[in-house]
Amino acid sequence: APPPPGDSCTHQTITMAALTISAPIVARAGSFAGRKLATNATNGTVGKTAARAVWMPGSTPPAHLDGSLPCDYGFDPLNLGKEPANLARFQEAEIIHSRWAMLGVAGAAGAEAITGVTWTEAPVQDTQTYLGAPTPFPLPVVVAIEIFVMAYVEQQRSSEKDPVKRLYPGGMFDPAGFSKGADFETLKRKEIANGRVAMLAFAGIIGEAQANNLEGPVAALGRHIADPWHVNAAVNAAAVPYL
Repeated sequence: APPPPGDSCTHQTITMAALTISAPIVARAGSFAGRKLATNATNGTVGKTAARAVWMPGSTPPAHLDGSLPCDYGFDPLNLGKEPANLARFQEAEIIHSRWAMLGVAGAAGAEAITGVTWTEAPVQDTQTYLGAPTPFPLPVVVAIEIFVMAYVEQQRSSEKDPVKRLYPGGMFDPAGFSKGADFETLKRKEIANGRVAMLAFAGIIGEAQANNLEGPVAALGRHIADPWHVNAAVNAAAVPYL
């Protein structure tokens, strides 16, 4: 039945409100947001919804990747981590490799920037130095000491039964007390994110050295910055095979 003449505005308001409430809430979020997002409905109300971060927008994460692991974007197309034991092992391996890669990238670039000696030249120098100061031992002795120390540390880490302590031991390995802070979970995510970039970066350092006669990353970056259009991977036949 038509509304009374005096209530036409009220009827229109009720109709518009009903249509607005039934309309979907539209949120602006990046593909990798993965956080609580404030959303504005067309009726002016404000709500919050959880957007799951995924490696490819629109993809459905597998059941075993439920977002509980740091930087879990649901990437496992081959279901390699379907078994809980395998997933735990892959998580541990990724963290350890991430830490080594971050050290490796910093060492390769830092040593070349400070001493001018590339990471491929350093092991074969006649005199081994540390930041320009000669070391008291020859290279074979240094390598033997490193192997012994790392074997002991890794054996101690692997013998830890608590999986969390095996990855984040704290104590003497955390002198700044970062693991005790309220933002520890955030630091875990940052470590994995930076570690993944570092693994790709060190793979790039290896590829660049092979393509440019063992040139160091700092020198290669300098040549690229000086002439980016003519010094890049696209014009290097060794970097792009069969070009």
